[in-house]
Amino acid sequence: MTTPHCATNYPLGSALPPFTQHAISVSLPTWADNVGYEEGEKRVADAMVSGYPRFFIHLSIGKLARICEQKFGAPNEKCLLCPSKKIADGCRSFMLDRASLAGTPTHVRLVQYHIYSEDTPLPSAQPTVELHIVLFPADAWPFAKQFWQHTGLGISSRFAVYCLSLLPAESPNSPASSPTSARAPFKALNKHYSVKRAPQSLSYGSALPLSSNSQDILSKDQSIYLEERYGRNLPLSAGSYAKRAMRRRIAGVLVRDNWEDCPNGPCAGAHDVEVGPSHRGVKDVTEDDVYLLPTGMTAIWTAHQLVLGTQPPVKSVCFGFPYTDTLKILQKWGPGCHFLGHGLDSDIDALETIIKQELSTNPSALPIAALFVEFPSNPLLRSANISALRTLADKYDFLMVIDETIGNLVNVDVLQHADIVVSSLSKIFSGDANTMGGSLILNPRSRHYATLKAYMSTTYEDTYFDEDAVFMERNSRNFARRIRIIDENTLAVCEYLRSRSISGGTSLPSPAIKEVFYPKYITPENYLSCKLPEGGYGGLFSLTFTSLAASQAFFDNMPFQKGPSLGTNFTLACPYTILAHYFELEWAAEYGVEEGLVRISVGMEEREGLLEGFKFALRAAEAAT
Repeated sequence: MTTPHCATNYPLGSALPPFTQHAISVSLPTWADNVGYEEGEKRVADAMVSGYPRFFIHLSIGKLARICEQKFGAPNEKCLLCPSKKIADGCRSFMLDRASLAGTPTHVRLVQYHIYSEDTPLPSAQPTVELHIVLFPADAWPFAKQFWQHTGLGISSRFAVYCLSLLPAESPNSPASSPTSARAPFKALNKHYSVKRAPQSLSYGSALPLSSNSQDILSKDQSIYLEERYGRNLPLSAGSYAKRAMRRRIAGVLVRDNWEDCPNGPCAGAHDVEVGPSHRGVKDVTEDDVYLLPTGMTAIWTAHQLVLGTQPPVKSVCFGFPYTDTLKILQKWGPGCHFLGHGLDSDIDALETIIKQELSTNPSALPIAALFVEFPSNPLLRSANISALRTLADKYDFLMVIDETIGNLVNVDVLQHADIVVSSLSKIFSGDANTMGGSLILNPRSRHYATLKAYMSTTYEDTYFDEDAVFMERNSRNFARRIRIIDENTLAVCEYLRSRSISGGTSLPSPAIKEVFYPKYITPENYLSCKLPEGGYGGLFSLTFTSLAASQAFFDNMPFQKGPSLGTNFTLACPYTILAHYFELEWAAEYGVEEGLVRISVGMEEREGLLEGFKFALRAAEAAT
């Protein structure tokens, strides 16, 4: 018998992938660990040396924040670090607005910090790192955290590491978190947007323990070796080439996708590379219609800002049960949204009823500004009737924003139906789970294209850190080949699991699985309408079980990695509802997102080993029923 692949889970709180300085997932190997994470249990918090970047403050970001609080902060102040003044201004506006709505007005001030290497003479022509520090009273941290989590606009861990490399080294006897530690003077230019106060040091959030977990504490030389071992040693100046290569790759215009590196960066980003008509279903889309963002949520937030900036101030629609922060963005910025959380064909009738009601109130007004939909959705893998929604959008002149992250551009063609397409590049486009990124595409065939393009031309700023882009481009070179392998693996796993599920008509006397949520089985006609001829059904599926005990037994006995995120080259699972909706379980259940739902992102492991691993977990679940 083939033994299960990857039969050892990494310790609680360690980085996934292991030994990865900028890992974007974290090991939460048991159901109890996930509950403990949500409830803030000390044993879990103390073990965390990594986490998903919009939910866990990377240790390097935390260290840089403490330095900034010590240098610029007043007593009882915390800070959030931003890569541009525009983002810092947006954070301040959001915090003041949300604090006012909560009946707890606060104050927020900004500091612009230019960091030079301590060896750089001033004045100097050498570039500086521009860091924008948002300072606020400690009790306003929840509002700052909302901005950071929903928008994905904070600095990246690589950005923080680069800043720290330019600052003087700390004394070994003076930990960064010590409020009284003396520091060498900083060589910097400081521009304050408000009056500076006496500096003090404060901790950055309440869940930033400096763990001694030896598995994830690597020396600088070790980290450099691990990154260069796989050829990711392109110079930072290669960022512009990397970004151009990715935009071409996403636009589908590369005649031949060259995976080699030229002297100045990726060959696919060279000025003289051959490009042709797009194979994305809209032939006239070009690299100039693709915008890169620091995270997938930044792409969604930017799309919503684009809607707010070009449409009248009316509500948008969230169609289907989305990833949690998408709904939060639509609710917390602008006039709000109509939420049609099931995303079924019957909801299209409900949508038209809402539109007609809005028009009856004000016949001359636009009834809704835009409709946001995932294709398929996360975590229920439900595919909306995109053609019917497009017909409504044309009839009533609202924008359609489609998130193609789960379907991905290798498997489905949604661009022809959308005005705007967004995606999280952090997922399968990268696969290595060691960098973040997002993309936004404008459809040049859209009737709104000229307006949308003009708005983006005047408002878009590139805050995607070059080093993150270099890693993302390198990871993405073989993404189409990886997706094919993962599609086939996932299909084999789902066919087996469904054969032993109630929805699959199993004859087992006491089955453990109720439903396998996978595009082939859930609203398949809608998925097939957008599926490419050579496309598959993706690498993500979810399971519901006949009892919570069965859910827990299945999850705890899975011999695969367990943690947040998806689209990794290795199989990764999480109790999705526990992690995403722990404090609103009843609300999520109203839309079919059950407490015991387990979401699984299948990787590139050897197929027989994968199947044996799932059989092992299923035997435990069936024994628990």
